[in-house]
Amino acid sequence: MQDLLAGRSAIVTGGARGIGLAVAQTLGLLGAKVLIVDNGAALDGGPEDPAVTELAAMRVPGAIGLAIDVAGDDAAEQAVTMAVETFGAIDLLVNNAAIELDARIGDGRREDFERVLRTNLVAPWALATSVVGPMRRQARAGRRPGAIVNVGSAVGLLGRGGRAAEAASKAGLVGLTRTLALELSDTMIACNAIVPYAGTRAIRAIGNEDSRLAAFRDGTMPLAASDVANLVAFLASPQAAGITGQLLGVRGREVLAWSQARPAGSCFPPRAFDPDEFAQAMRELRPDFSGLADDVEIFGDDPVV
Repeated sequence: MQDLLAGRSAIVTGGARGIGLAVAQTLGLLGAKVLIVDNGAALDGGPEDPAVTELAAMRVPGAIGLAIDVAGDDAAEQAVTMAVETFGAIDLLVNNAAIELDARIGDGRREDFERVLRTNLVAPWALATSVVGPMRRQARAGRRPGAIVNVGSAVGLLGRGGRAAEAASKAGLVGLTRTLALELSDTMIACNAIVPYAGTRAIRAIGNEDSRLAAFRDGTMPLAASDVANLVAFLASPQAAGITGQLLGVRGREVLAWSQARPAGSCFPPRAFDPDEFAQAMRELRPDFSGLADDVEIFGDDPVV
């Protein structure tokens, strides 16, 4: 198993801590060369600590670090160029870096919302844009096709109060994943998104003020980031050939295939608008409506560790 990814190279953003570090370590142990891109920022994107990135690189076999903010204007080009020049090729992009802010609608600032979008959505788009050129050329030259893995969140699929920026950015990441999978299918370059649960600093930061969230935190803390890393490593392996455009979850030892947007039902209101007749037609759709349960409610049971 130690040579499963021998000769392959990867970029892992947000790879200095938590899930990103676990992914980088697993890839390194399987033989891949890894570029860890991380500026050591806090969860909210606050003060940076570049030393964190170099320390992480020392803990990963075959890794080097690049301490930059992925949301910077030329960060994507800098990371991809460094990976190609150092490793000779680039086979895997893991868009894991993300920041999050708590702010209910009406309370948050626009600049903070846009800052989350730049890190969580624009940066993955920029990195994918920069990496597909080398990946396409490599595939045409006969190299085994590469892969892109976007790390989403259940908040982006189900929502959660106070997390509008995270929800919007991570929902956009799902659409980006599907589009990339379609556009890259001709060269067999895969693009998938994952929804991870693990006991990271983001989970530890949940306080006790909300008993429901506190219980969710306590149930999630035992989940190892290495379980998430195993799925990423699989998606980078030859055994995952043909898996693309999928939305997969990891919750301890459980791997989930998430459903994706499809029409659930239909009705036919009259062309001439009448509110009562429209309401009558819409009653046919009500059994297909989605409830307002968020990720905490849906995943509030005990996971399989």
